[in-house]
Amino acid sequence: MNRFAACIEYDGSGFSGWQAQKHDVRTVQETLERALSKVADTQVDIITAGRTDRHVHASHQVIHFDTTSERSLDAWLRGGNRFLDHDVRIRWLQQVPDSFHARFSAVSRSYRYIIYHQRIASAIFRRQVTHTHMTLDINAMRDAAGYLIGQHDFSSFRAAGCQAHSPIRTISQLELFQYGPWLWFDVTANAFLQHMVRNIAGCLMAVGSGKYAPEWLDQVLQYKDRTKGDVTAPASGLYLTGVSYPKEFCLPSDQYKLSFWGATNVP
Repeated sequence: MNRFAACIEYDGSGFSGWQAQKHDVRTVQETLERALSKVADTQVDIITAGRTDRHVHASHQVIHFDTTSERSLDAWLRGGNRFLDHDVRIRWLQQVPDSFHARFSAVSRSYRYIIYHQRIASAIFRRQVTHTHMTLDINAMRDAAGYLIGQHDFSSFRAAGCQAHSPIRTISQLELFQYGPWLWFDVTANAFLQHMVRNIAGCLMAVGSGKYAPEWLDQVLQYKDRTKGDVTAPASGLYLTGVSYPKEFCLPSDQYKLSFWGATNVP
């Protein structure tokens, strides 16, 4: 039995989330397992670093799978992509030791949330970004974001149906950037609760629009009550951009920052 790790990229707008479901809906997991099973000529089941919701994208999702099928790395990579739909791709693939686990070996995850604040929405990027007609004050949003850095109880930022055992999470990075009408933030944490990034985005936009002062975000955090926050931001602007692992596994360390947006800090 051999274990392989792979990095997956997908446009989530055509999927009903990551996880395969019993009813007939299109998911990333089901699409990927079908393609890899064709290469293996037997059933392949995959484990992911983290499940993304409906319409959420990924430029650096990590999975692993076990198989007794003997194929070269090139055969897995080229064959897998050959059988995949146009909106999901395997970026790299390599063999890993049995001690590697895509979910439990991960030490951090990173997301990017992209907002287009302009009076008229974009016809081209309607499924790739979140649009708001409001002008956003990035400095106010940066001040508000500072309250979320560190270890906190993020109950105010988790979905009602979140099944995580603990709401305690540690955010090590939360940075905001702007280029013309584009505004985005990059956030890294040891793990995330369901809808956590989208709820943070909704609150930051509420502050940026002038609806609340930056200090309000600290109040929301202390409430530990989701009903005290603002709306959950749309899924279309959310991207999983990186999963980090201990160096012992020798995985590619780049966190793919959406090449079609150009440099890391300028889309």
